[in-house]
Amino acid sequence: MSAGGHGLSGRIEAETHIFPLRVYYEDTDAGGIVYYANYLKFAERGRTEMLRLLNVNHTETAERYGLAFAVRDCAVDYRRAARLDDMLEVRSRLFDLRAAALGVDQGIWRQDEEVAHLRLRIVCLNRRGRPARFPEPIRTTLQPYALGRELV
Repeated sequence: MSAGGHGLSGRIEAETHIFPLRVYYEDTDAGGIVYYANYLKFAERGRTEMLRLLNVNHTETAERYGLAFAVRDCAVDYRRAARLDDMLEVRSRLFDLRAAALGVDQGIWRQDEEVAHLRLRIVCLNRRGRPARFPEPIRTTLQPYALGRELV
């Protein structure tokens, strides 16, 4: 990915968006280990910031086109436990851009160790909750970043 940037949106390196985050007390269970559902929240933040960095904003998409993005399916492989105060990175890549759907491959990393891996299908929906094609400006923006293959 050739777009650049730093700050809350993260950064893009070699077709991968990198979003840093720290594990807070609220993210953990009584033992200080990240509660399993919070990995989904971390991934959502990473995807949202990746799209924001590419100038695809959820609010603007809803207002301008009457469309929203939703997770159609998600597979999560929990590989290691993340813990209180860990510094993590959500690494996101796009693949398989279709008329109304997009594949997203995400890893949540602690340094050189992947703690969770997610594969998602994101769909574009109209106000009635029916699938809708990505608007051409969004499709044109995403196309260079959609690698055409899933990353395992």
